[in-house]
Amino acid sequence: MAMTDSSEGRPVEILLAEDNPGDVKLTEKALEKGKVLNNLHVVNDGVEALAFLRQEGEYDDAPRPDLLLLDLNMPRKGGQEVLEEMKGDESLRRIPVVVLTSSEAEEDIIESYDLHANAYLTKPVDFDGFVDIVSSIEDFFLTVVKRPPK
Repeated sequence: MAMTDSSEGRPVEILLAEDNPGDVKLTEKALEKGKVLNNLHVVNDGVEALAFLRQEGEYDDAPRPDLLLLDLNMPRKGGQEVLEEMKGDESLRRIPVVVLTSSEAEEDIIESYDLHANAYLTKPVDFDGFVDIVSSIEDFFLTVVKRPPK
């Protein structure tokens, strides 16, 4: 049986900013296997991610995410630009951000942490590895870590 957000007894709201449909499917499947009841919301680029976070346009009734899973390499606005804008915005800066990307470049890792990412994880290439990574994120950020109130 899936657990809810222990602090409020509701499903955890997760925003996935990812432009690769295959990685979106893998993340959905991995979270379905998890133990935390969640609502996964998907946006395909950085512009949409910021609109969702700011509840603008078609996202005016979007829930505030408890966690953002952020790809770096997206069209229109990259993940690091999203991170920079989030961390500079008083209303968004406390949303935990896990960078989940294919990049292993040292400069991407350093810049992401300089922009206050909470974690940086490289996407595994196989399904089992991907499930393990998403499960680790779920275990740590959604069941162990105390998140700030909304």
